[in-house]
Amino acid sequence: MNVIILGAAGFIGTNLVFELVKEKNDYITLVDQNRDYFPTINLFRTPIIKIVESKFEYDTDWDSLLKDQDIVYHLISSTAPSTANQKIAQEMTINVGMTANLLDACVRQKVKKVIFLSSGGTVYGKAESYPLKETTSTDPISSYGIQKLTIEKLLYLYHYMYNLDYRIIRLANPYGPYQRPNGALGAVTTFTYKALRGEQIIVYGNGSVVRDYIYIADAIKAILKIVNGESEYRIFNLGCGYGTSIGELLDIIKKTLNIDLDIKYMPGRPVDVPVNYLDISRFIKAYGKLNPIPLDDGIMRTANFMKQHYKL
Repeated sequence: MNVIILGAAGFIGTNLVFELVKEKNDYITLVDQNRDYFPTINLFRTPIIKIVESKFEYDTDWDSLLKDQDIVYHLISSTAPSTANQKIAQEMTINVGMTANLLDACVRQKVKKVIFLSSGGTVYGKAESYPLKETTSTDPISSYGIQKLTIEKLLYLYHYMYNLDYRIIRLANPYGPYQRPNGALGAVTTFTYKALRGEQIIVYGNGSVVRDYIYIADAIKAILKIVNGESEYRIFNLGCGYGTSIGELLDIIKKTLNIDLDIKYMPGRPVDVPVNYLDISRFIKAYGKLNPIPLDDGIMRTANFMKQHYKL
């Protein structure tokens, strides 16, 4: 089986590669904008991995990239949820237009299946009840969520028109090794990193915002079950299935690491929905219990990784 991962050098892509190479049954093509983004994956030095440097743009030569590929992982996004509403037209053009061209090439190259990492944290918007089911109304309050949802609809359209198979994974908030500790995403990773360094932690709002956090290894195992399994559904929520407030998260970090935290509270942001956690019963029914590791265990594993890889 030939597998191509678009956006492979990122947090999810890196962890996905680590799991895929264990099988040794696939030839894996990793694509990102700069070969220098792959320092960790370069260590594998295995003939089943090929690295390709390519920009992700509206006029990218997708046919060349997708030739002879069976499974496509679409992990690309040029947008972060917290800043998505700043350049709405530009980001919609880049991400949605690019994906339409990508799917056209998937059809021409006879790709067997497209896997799209959507956003369980943004496609639903402000809901009236929780946990959020795949059937919950989708009313995003950020253009990031609108982009993800539009791409979901494109996948449905291409399946309807061309019978292009696909799976959509509405992922909650993954955290853990190889996530950028100083990036725009990942409260667990960022807060843990700042706690270890004795730096100030910025919290938007009063700490009551609730999110669904899942350790990256648990997320990757579940993603591969969805990719390789059979189900009547093509859209799956993926998270722990319960919510944790920012205040609770900070308390867990403090207790787990035995570190006093320097916290600064800032005004809340309009792009942040007050509550978001996912119903994962569809996944459980199709593929069995997820059994995610507890948050304190995941924080300790993340902290141990940071101590080994960063100057702390």
